[in-house]
Amino acid sequence: MSTGTTSSLAEALAEGRTVVLDGGLSNQLASAGHDLGDELWSARLLAEDPEAVTEAHLAYFAAGADVAITASYQATFEGFARRGTGRDEAAALLALSVGCARTAARRARTSRPLRVAASVGPYGAMLADGSEYRGRYGLSVAELERFHRPRMEVLAGAAPDVLALETVPDTDEAEALLRALRGLGVPAWLSYSVSGGRTRAGQRLEDAFALAARADEVIAVGVNCCTPEDADHAVALAARVTGKPVVVYPNSGERWDAGARAWTGRPTFTASRVAGWRESGARLIGGCCRVGPETIASVAGVLRGRT
Repeated sequence: MSTGTTSSLAEALAEGRTVVLDGGLSNQLASAGHDLGDELWSARLLAEDPEAVTEAHLAYFAAGADVAITASYQATFEGFARRGTGRDEAAALLALSVGCARTAARRARTSRPLRVAASVGPYGAMLADGSEYRGRYGLSVAELERFHRPRMEVLAGAAPDVLALETVPDTDEAEALLRALRGLGVPAWLSYSVSGGRTRAGQRLEDAFALAARADEVIAVGVNCCTPEDADHAVALAARVTGKPVVVYPNSGERWDAGARAWTGRPTFTASRVAGWRESGARLIGGCCRVGPETIASVAGVLRGRT
């Protein structure tokens, strides 16, 4: 087993190789019997049951994923403080999120290079009120940068292979994240949450993707936590606008009914879609909410020519 290096992931993308991402961490934890009905979501388990997080990562590595995305999406100093967790302990938990993924990579029985992406979720994830799917929080770019930079520094210090700036709802937050990224010494991908060909805040995707085109630290740009249908359109657009490799990891296609607190509809994420994403420029391909190890195994099979 090899965990790879920061530069090796960038080199793999530059050489046109396709890398398999994992699926939804929360649904894997829930399927193992863990209650995630908490404002910290999966980040709560970093304090209460980090072995459960490691096992969830290991399930995706066993399914064929090359990259594990850490449990730090909703892990912030502010969110931990609301539960009485001090700043030093919160920093240790952020670093532990990278450590759990590294431990899973060491345990995995594979000769593939296995890598770790440290998740940096949007400001709205900390609010735990669904506003990460709307954006436009009423904060300036500078204020958002001040929010993101401290935890990005801690995550970068834990030596992940890449930072996953993910589920970004608008261009203001993207600009803040790109500012906070400067000087950290770790590459990143920038991934928007989109709807109907626009950001969640309603901005043109051409303008959103163009921000990443100018950032040398960004090794891939794309979308996540959207429908597979929205991903179909966004992949080719991201490749054309930025000239960079594209990252894509949509949801299952089911929709969350907030009133009923349940998922509705039928999954539309199938492994057969990923070949089209690759042809359109995607090089980091996986799944987000409700996409589990079985689907990731099928994705890996398609991308490695087994099916």
